[in-house]
Amino acid sequence: MGMIPHLRPPKPLPEPTPVSQPYWDALAEHKIRIQYSPSSDQWVFYPRTLAPGTLADDLEWREISGAGTLYTFTVADRPTAPPWTDAVPQLLAVVEWDEGPRVSTELVDADPSQLQVGMRVEPVFCDEDGITLLRYRPRN
Repeated sequence: MGMIPHLRPPKPLPEPTPVSQPYWDALAEHKIRIQYSPSSDQWVFYPRTLAPGTLADDLEWREISGAGTLYTFTVADRPTAPPWTDAVPQLLAVVEWDEGPRVSTELVDADPSQLQVGMRVEPVFCDEDGITLLRYRPRN
């Protein structure tokens, strides 16, 4: 009774919190909603209770297109953890939305040799195990 050699631990998935739930609900609809503070005229991400800097209690959820630029990236040629053994190279990235905030993500449908900081990218909604993840690909 040996272990099955191809059995890998499942990939960890994000767990929505009461504060972040509207973000995940929007992704499930293949939309991106982040917070906006009217008093400071600033978009806010990651989800929080009070606006950063001003601590204003005026955060509203508003939809954005998700369009942005590649702020930075790394090509992980080795698995970052056991669940990703078969997912190399893994293209880890930070995308800067046109509205200003940045989001940590993963690039898909991309040739690592073609990636350039500053290139335009577009959102890809990946439905996995009951949650929708936001990934990005180069915009043609």
